[in-house]
Amino acid sequence: MPSSTPINRRALFRMGAGLGLGLAATPLLAACGDGGTAAEAETKSASLLPATAVRNIGLKPGLPGTAAGVPQAFFTYPASTPRATKGQVLKGAKRISAAMETFSPPPPARGKNAAWQAIEKLLGGRVDLTAVPTDDYSTKFTTMVASDTLPDIFMYPETGGVDNKAAFLAAKCADLTPFLAGEKVKDYPNLAAIPQAAWQGGIFGGKLFGIPISRMGTGGAGFYRHDLFAEVGISSLDEITSLDRFVEVCKELTRPKKDQYAIIAGANNLLAMSAGAPYSWRMDSRTGKFVTDLETDEYRQAIETARTLYKAGCYYPGTIGMSGAQKSQYTDMFKNGKGAYVYDGMPSYYTPSTGYVAAMAAVDKKYDPRPITPFSDKAIAWMDNVALQNTHIRKAAPERVRQLLALADFAASPFGSEEYTLMNYGVEGTDFTRDAKGNPILTKKGSQDVTVPWKMLASAVPAVFSTDTEKGVRYVHEAYAKMIPVMEQDPTLKVSSPTWDSKGYGSLYTLKQDGLKDIVSGRKPMSYYDRLTKEYLAKGAEQARREFEEAVQKGKK
Repeated sequence: MPSSTPINRRALFRMGAGLGLGLAATPLLAACGDGGTAAEAETKSASLLPATAVRNIGLKPGLPGTAAGVPQAFFTYPASTPRATKGQVLKGAKRISAAMETFSPPPPARGKNAAWQAIEKLLGGRVDLTAVPTDDYSTKFTTMVASDTLPDIFMYPETGGVDNKAAFLAAKCADLTPFLAGEKVKDYPNLAAIPQAAWQGGIFGGKLFGIPISRMGTGGAGFYRHDLFAEVGISSLDEITSLDRFVEVCKELTRPKKDQYAIIAGANNLLAMSAGAPYSWRMDSRTGKFVTDLETDEYRQAIETARTLYKAGCYYPGTIGMSGAQKSQYTDMFKNGKGAYVYDGMPSYYTPSTGYVAAMAAVDKKYDPRPITPFSDKAIAWMDNVALQNTHIRKAAPERVRQLLALADFAASPFGSEEYTLMNYGVEGTDFTRDAKGNPILTKKGSQDVTVPWKMLASAVPAVFSTDTEKGVRYVHEAYAKMIPVMEQDPTLKVSSPTWDSKGYGSLYTLKQDGLKDIVSGRKPMSYYDRLTKEYLAKGAEQARREFEEAVQKGKK
């Protein structure tokens, strides 16, 4: 995830890649051999999960994290970078092959890449890492599986890969349960820092297969211009106490004569969280019954509110139809002062040079972008960013699996470590220099060298840090401190549905978003909402519901 509606986290990362999860099904399942049996709903046993442990390498944050999941925040980069792994973890290992998605331009080859060379020196082994653009990765993945050329370690496509994922994993991938379940993960202390919720997405068929690319739990709710909100009397988001009040504020923020509107692209996710609507599914803990977001009164209220905002002219003209592929276009409009609110993922806020803080300060220093948080007394935060995806290890002998897990543990090294510094900033003096505060600043060469997607091999929860803005770090930490305590648990993390795995973020997601776009923009009446819900259920969500509920009942037995 994140177009008329604000796209979800998956779509934000997808940035226009195809949504056809079923396209790869035939060749992939054919490649699974005896593993190509019917997928079944299941409860994901907690006994398969690695035990989570706090990772401390001796660095003191500027703002502390919490046991609930609020990340640590740092205002300056550590002057010394302690090791997070011991020795050369790949010493004596055969060459490793890897394939990962990248959202960056292709990196320089090893021979011209100082960071790559330094990382391999620290590892004590060679890693042939293929970086594949995100738009091409699903096709690349299909080809690798169909030709039986999967590398030693690979990222599962963000847009989905197979219909019967459990069969594929059982046939082709290493069972990591004997290496990571429970206290066994202590052999890999950086992987042990990954929250248990992030591991749940890697359980299939009663085994642990996935290594998470862990994230913050919630992707946030987007960004707003605090300076513009203050102009209309809103100095604190706490003053917006309802969806109706938000509509009033947006009307005041809409100033067509100034070419300035309240909303760029959409606000459905913000409105849904503010109304207390679930993220895709809600489960009754007493009965084990599931309902989709579309079936709830809260989600309907959010869409009705979005429709009201559109009728009032609060959306910047033309942006409601923009797709994920046009994300840079509509976010640039916000950065250039065309709107008061835009939906985007939290990491986009403090990225050096191109993030909201840096880019908007370059346009006008009066601009004051900040993370927005859901409002009203019913507000929740969605657990929509637990993990970007999982990486998997191809079936291999136990010693080879341990070597590949050691590589993943290296990739998951925490903020400020020597390993993290090499992966994110490269070699000091070549790839980065330090500013007056000691913060790393990438050189031209460094900005290219660090595009090797080492961070897609595995990741613990990232720290909040920016070389550009201490205020921005505080705002992000403050937003997480508000959202994480009200983050609603995703009930689908503990159970699986083959239908949802296949269609949930593919055909069903597309159907829902296209239908909501038509409703919000007025192309179809609000009464179409009921028809859309029925169609959504008929084309897979009802079957997914039955499978989720079946899994819950199996778990009770």
